[in-house]
Amino acid sequence: MAGEHADDAKLSGLSKHFNGTTMRGRANVAKATYAVVGLVIAWQIVKPKKK
Repeated sequence: MAGEHADDAKLSGLSKHFNGTTMRGRANVAKATYAVVGLVIAWQIVKPKKK
């Protein structure tokens, strides 16, 4: 079931932080998604406009 305990010893690298089996991993995925969307919006606002 979702949110079950995942053995942290089995996870390494990025999968340790961005996994779909733990609530913390899913929260990290959501935070990264929001960060990327925010950066894209900020880039669209800041970039020079073409004439």
